[in-house]
Amino acid sequence: MTTNDEIPCWVYRSPRKEEMYLYLPVEDDFSALPDSLLQGFGTPAKVMQLTLSPSRKLAREDVIKVMENLQNQGFHLQMPPKMQVDLYEGD
Repeated sequence: MTTNDEIPCWVYRSPRKEEMYLYLPVEDDFSALPDSLLQGFGTPAKVMQLTLSPSRKLAREDVIKVMENLQNQGFHLQMPPKMQVDLYEGD
């Protein structure tokens, strides 16, 4: 991948798991997804379309990793962030 590469990308959210997102290089093309993933994800709800490039910043994902996954496996799955619970121990 060169620094001039750009990839169109469509982002979908899961109705079953909050903050789980699916990135696809082709709009509404879920053919690269394993059936078990799609069943667990639920019916994808389109959130946005964007163009990925190595210089683009993503909030929680490494754009290079997302681009590689789109090119190599046909999708990228963004998992919900891990919860870190700070327990209040009182005074």
